[in-house]
Amino acid sequence: MHRALYLTATGPRTGKRAIALGTMSILSRNMQDVAIFRPIINEPQLDDRAPDINLLLEHFKLKQDYCDTFAYTYQEVRTIINQGDRNLVIENIIQKFKELQSRHDFVLCVGTDFLGKDPVFEFELNAEIASNLGCPVMLITSGEGKTAEDVRDSLLVTRDSMAPYSLDVIATIVNRASLTRAEADDLSDIFAVDGKPGLVYAIPDEPALGRATMRDLQKGLNAEVLSGEAHLDALVGDYLIAAMHVDNFLGYLAKDQLIVTPGDRTDILLASIASRLSSSKPDIAGVLLTGGIRPSAEVSSLIEGWTGAPLPVLLTDQHTSKAFMSLQEIYGLIEPTDTRKINTVLGLYDHYVNGKEISARLNMTKPGRMTPMMFELNLIERAKANKMRIVLAEGEEPRILQATDILLRREVADIILLGNEDKINKLARELHLDVSKATIIDPTTSPKFEDYAATYAELRKAKGVTIERARDVMSDATYFATMMVKKDDADGMVSGAVNTTAHTIRPAFEFIKTKPGYSVVSSVFLMCLKDRVLVFGDCAVNPNPTSQQLAEIAVASADTARVFGIEPRVAMLSYSTGTSGKGADVDVVVEATALAKEKAPQLSLEGPLQYDAAIDPTVAKTKLPNSKVAGKATVFIFPDLNTGNNTYKAVQRAAEAVAIGPVLQGLNKPVNDLSRGCTVPDIVNTVAITAIQAAAEKQK
Repeated sequence: MHRALYLTATGPRTGKRAIALGTMSILSRNMQDVAIFRPIINEPQLDDRAPDINLLLEHFKLKQDYCDTFAYTYQEVRTIINQGDRNLVIENIIQKFKELQSRHDFVLCVGTDFLGKDPVFEFELNAEIASNLGCPVMLITSGEGKTAEDVRDSLLVTRDSMAPYSLDVIATIVNRASLTRAEADDLSDIFAVDGKPGLVYAIPDEPALGRATMRDLQKGLNAEVLSGEAHLDALVGDYLIAAMHVDNFLGYLAKDQLIVTPGDRTDILLASIASRLSSSKPDIAGVLLTGGIRPSAEVSSLIEGWTGAPLPVLLTDQHTSKAFMSLQEIYGLIEPTDTRKINTVLGLYDHYVNGKEISARLNMTKPGRMTPMMFELNLIERAKANKMRIVLAEGEEPRILQATDILLRREVADIILLGNEDKINKLARELHLDVSKATIIDPTTSPKFEDYAATYAELRKAKGVTIERARDVMSDATYFATMMVKKDDADGMVSGAVNTTAHTIRPAFEFIKTKPGYSVVSSVFLMCLKDRVLVFGDCAVNPNPTSQQLAEIAVASADTARVFGIEPRVAMLSYSTGTSGKGADVDVVVEATALAKEKAPQLSLEGPLQYDAAIDPTVAKTKLPNSKVAGKATVFIFPDLNTGNNTYKAVQRAAEAVAIGPVLQGLNKPVNDLSRGCTVPDIVNTVAITAIQAAAEKQK
């Protein structure tokens, strides 16, 4: 197995930072502890981190100090080499790399940025470093403005230049390319090894990745934010110097434009804000006021009270001409906080680059341990493998829209949003989100509304539900979404960011119903500890389950564990281990254990067990030796909701675990609940989980 990979570009402007982000995502799915190493960086200041290193450290939560991520600055290397000490550079890089490799499972090395004046020197230096580190190479070249023949000629020259270094090229990425898949495959002979074709992937250009945000401009100009600070992530597409009368100025507005105007042009400023509020004008990105001229107190007060205007306004001391020239020097970086760009990169990378092929070439095996980051990345990967249609009932909620933007960029699922289309699109524009690929349905105006109401009335007629009552019920988005799942118009449903748990799951109880052999709906939390993922059930639904219900929960939880790649070893928890204790509460667990074994005789299941005997091998040897479950349980079944809910929260806080859930189980089709305090990542994970459940049900 390889324990390192060297990313090197063939020249400048290849989008190497984006490729490093995508490659680290592949590695982090398969390795617990990955480190980043750049032999040579551009900036020397430790308090001003190199942007690409900082991005990987922060986004993937890598466990290393910044000072260990690089060996030299570019200027230091040039000075040392010019003094005739090239070998010293290589020796010190090797030493630092080996020290890093000894402390981590895998090291991703990233070559130079080609910002110097001698690209041939840099390319050969990268090749020499990779050769001396013993790393296989991932080659990144630009396909911008090139035909397939142009790319072939360029790669042949690169191959000849690399020949003296005997490098093993794992894969070649042609970035910003207009090549077809077939044209990329035709290049596989260039870096073939032992008759095995090389891996070549072509990723198309995504102009938005190179565009600056209003935050980039604010930092680059050291400008003051006068208003709209919450909307600094707006992408800037073009610049317009506004010097003419407002009547003429408005005719030049274009989408994502930055308006540059002197600070005393109050008319331009107010017209720009008004245009952002108007549906008849394109949505501009923001305004830059120049000359250090601050709007008057009256105008500032007017703007502050102009609610609902998502328009950033910046102020710079530079005069208009100088500010405009400064803007040309500012490029869009991918910041750790820029989730839109990050997810766009990861979506493109996963779509056009086969991570499994790269993993196979690196000879990466499935990890025995699973970190929270690995588990969450694998959730996304598994959901993408079988895209399902997931309906989100609360389509007008900002967090739902933010999650939808991410889910669509990562191609996790086909998203259906319920709500008023105009409201959803207006809110998405204000939040600078792209939900254009989502299907938006207003339940009350849907062509299927009457059919859904009729179905509900038929299903609930024994409860006295009339067609009029059914229409009222189907006007509720949660009921409508659940009926979509019932009628196979969606594969799964997620709600609960606004609604209560009871309101979210009540429709499922009414007409989705439980699977054959199950009398209750239950839940589990996927508890992501630092080195493994455990399943806790039931911690959210059933207050005092009977022994029969407890047995069902155990078997359902084991099935859920399998769906998510966790080998189920089920511990039926009690305050007693084996026959050490007596009492009614213990008897329920004893009976539930016997019933569960009858229901699923092939299942590794043991009970009653105390928590310490279930999870700690040392305690297990004392309390229940020779058990196949004790000391190595992966699924923990709590005897009641009071115990389960408190325990999962205690583990979550004390062990700093990531708790994903509750994941509902036992239903005929997947419906999942969010907490009203959920974050955007929580929603993304829940949708991915629902999609995986839906795919598993379809496979059955």
